[in-house]
Amino acid sequence: MPAAPSIALFTSDLRVHDNPVLNAASKGDGGVVPLFVEDDGVRAAGFAAPNRRAFLADCLTDLDEALRSRGGRLVVRTGDVVEQTAKAAAAADARDVHIAGGVSAYAHRREERLRRALEADGRRLHVHDAVITALAPGTVTPAGRDHFAVFTPYFRRWQAERHRDVLRAPGRLRVPDGAGSRPVPRRRDVPGVSPGLAAGGETEGRRRMTAWLRDPLDRYAQRQDDLAGDATSRLSPHLHFGTLSAVELVQRARKAGGEGAGGDAFVRQLAWRDFHHQVLAARPSAAHADYRTRHDRWRRDEQEAEAWRTGRTGYPIVDAAMRQLAHEGWMHNRARLLTASFLTKTLYLDWRLGAAHFLSLLVDGDLANNQLNWQWAAGTGTDTRPNRVLNPLAQAKRFDADGAYVRRWVPELADVPGLEGGAVHQPWKLSPAAARAKLDYPEPVVDLADGLARFKRARGVD
Repeated sequence: MPAAPSIALFTSDLRVHDNPVLNAASKGDGGVVPLFVEDDGVRAAGFAAPNRRAFLADCLTDLDEALRSRGGRLVVRTGDVVEQTAKAAAAADARDVHIAGGVSAYAHRREERLRRALEADGRRLHVHDAVITALAPGTVTPAGRDHFAVFTPYFRRWQAERHRDVLRAPGRLRVPDGAGSRPVPRRRDVPGVSPGLAAGGETEGRRRMTAWLRDPLDRYAQRQDDLAGDATSRLSPHLHFGTLSAVELVQRARKAGGEGAGGDAFVRQLAWRDFHHQVLAARPSAAHADYRTRHDRWRRDEQEAEAWRTGRTGYPIVDAAMRQLAHEGWMHNRARLLTASFLTKTLYLDWRLGAAHFLSLLVDGDLANNQLNWQWAAGTGTDTRPNRVLNPLAQAKRFDADGAYVRRWVPELADVPGLEGGAVHQPWKLSPAAARAKLDYPEPVVDLADGLARFKRARGVD
């Protein structure tokens, strides 16, 4: 009796290197069907934003090429992921389907539906951990609880835990005859993409990773918050789509960083990603509901919200960050924190409004990290200082001292004089008023002192 093939169902693991799903599915003699389903459920939930669809197209194109170089190919289907996977399994007479474990409520439902559908047809679902994250959610837990709610104790345990070994990319692959496929999607067919969106795909991700680990990592601890310096890895989109393995990146960063502060600081950021995934895995409702309620009665002001979205708040550091997001589909992490604090604590508008806007544009728009970082900034999440407010002027002075970041992204202010950045960060202080009017730049939407007082009243903070 000939050996039965297996199916490797790709989700957020679009790579051939260090992929437990592909590795397990390709071990037998029956061949493998590398399957990706353009999932109607993702579209219906509103997560198929143009920037992520375009980046995904790059990833799938590159994955198909990598599989073909090994004798295989990518099989692409469109529709309900359970229905299409079951059909592919039946057509290939596959006995086993392999998939990476997810953390969202949708991922949990998908796994359960897949398991029931496959078992009803005499097939098996295998869910693999530590594919999307370095440590699987639930690997480390505090006594008597299902997850860590504070990062520092989680990080101590995360650091001490042994991560799985990095797997080699498979050699030759064989795809059974008759595995029909739609054409692999192309970036050029996606409308509404940010003009500065970076390229996707495992090849590009590994190139970026190698370049990052070779030199900039050494200076990461000192420069990670430098807004104009662009001194972060920019690997978050590749982690989100799984064109890079978090396990491999942690191991290579530790090796490249040695005992240096840069490597330690970078690995700590990767641990934050795992931390948020384990929170969401334990509390799926945190994607839309307060993790820790502060009984907020958020303001509703669409004019202020739109000024924030379009980078017209009158606070240049905030506006520069929002315009970077619109142009690149990406934003510096420090900028994400300060823009989120501004929306939720200076304007006192609902964090869900901001999270939704970020998800509409961010190429690395990951549900766990986006929603829980927004909750952290709003003080409804895991922050142990929930009422902290990031003053945008203080942030600008610290992280864009000479105004280079603002001048790049807010061209109206490019010619404002002063190398120290003071004037460019506070254009409302320029005189005469006629000179300010010529800048075509708005006055501040709110006085910072007024916004702070309003927030403190709302939260009952003295």
